[in-house]
Amino acid sequence: MSSPSDPQPAPDALGAPSAGRRERIRTASRRALRGFGRPSAGAAGGEPVGPVLPPEPRVPPALQTAAAYSWRILAVGILVYAVFALLGRFHEIGVAVFLGLVITAMLRPVADLLGRFLPRPLAVAVSLIGSILVVLGVLALIGEVVADQRAELVQEFRDGVGRIESWLEEPPLRLNPDALNDVQSRIGSFLSSHRSTLISTAISGAHRLVEVLTVLALALFCSVFFIHSGDRQWGWFCHQLPAGTRERVSVAGRAAWRTFTGYTHGIVLVAATNAILVGIALYALGVPLAVPLALLEFFAAFIPLIGSPIALAVAAVVALATKGPLIAAIVVALIVIIGQIEGHLLHPIVMSWAVRLHPVVVALSVIGGAIAAGVLGAVVAVPLVSVVWAAHQALRRAREGAAGARP
Repeated sequence: MSSPSDPQPAPDALGAPSAGRRERIRTASRRALRGFGRPSAGAAGGEPVGPVLPPEPRVPPALQTAAAYSWRILAVGILVYAVFALLGRFHEIGVAVFLGLVITAMLRPVADLLGRFLPRPLAVAVSLIGSILVVLGVLALIGEVVADQRAELVQEFRDGVGRIESWLEEPPLRLNPDALNDVQSRIGSFLSSHRSTLISTAISGAHRLVEVLTVLALALFCSVFFIHSGDRQWGWFCHQLPAGTRERVSVAGRAAWRTFTGYTHGIVLVAATNAILVGIALYALGVPLAVPLALLEFFAAFIPLIGSPIALAVAAVVALATKGPLIAAIVVALIVIIGQIEGHLLHPIVMSWAVRLHPVVVALSVIGGAIAAGVLGAVVAVPLVSVVWAAHQALRRAREGAAGARP
């Protein structure tokens, strides 16, 4: 208790507590409510007057960046998947358009050259009909060679199978002759028991042949218009786009077409060189079917990295069956030699100016395309990746040029 002598706070004129007492009351109230309020602009001294909420957790900047890239990558992946699903549903049309572009890339320079002396439609017709006649002539030559060597080939294959059996029975393998005879009998019984399956497979193969001819006809039809007026068609397509994107699409399209044309010319030159080397080597070794095997090498070279070894493996099997293990071993050595020539000489010289992709990217593209769409995917994968990369590079250079031109 306070003594009578202690100074008492004097009440104001209305009997209210003094200023000091009011301050003590406010301090006690703030202490009682501390921790149960939120800062408010109207509170004295910025003290809390409402319920206090826990602070929001802060997301690290690296996680924010990763999340932003993740949903964009997912969106692009969904778009790519949708495009491939659409192409898979209408793959015949996609293949026909792709072949039409390949034919255009090969014959457009010929048509432009002939267009200097002939009307444009006539130049296109001459280039297409002339190329078709050349292809049919090559196929007829191969068919005639095979027909002339048919009897000799049958006898050589029979003798070759006998030599292989004798080689397997000798050291170091020492296989049982009865086992080899049993294998032959099993193959014969399998063919007899699955005759209906083989017939249905042949019928489905005929259906496939009709599909291939249809795709080729559509490809030729598209190539006629691509060669004749492809630039005007591209200009019309760009004109249909919004004004803000026309220039970018035009730049990307021109870069993509230059890359695709360069890749097509380069891969045809590489394939022709490989086929000539293989044909000369097989002819010198006396391996039959040298011309058809060289043609197989030509088409197989369109699949980078793995096409040529597969074609030469077929040639090695033919050499083993007809000429024995020594010639087959020499053909296997050709796989390594021609692979080195293709990888270290032809591709760097012929393809580097058109396609600048790392060998790892090429390998991953080929395998990924083969998994997605078989042989056709392996053929299309590398030019597709090259075209996309060329378009990206062209757009980036255009952006950098526009940024450097600004004051």
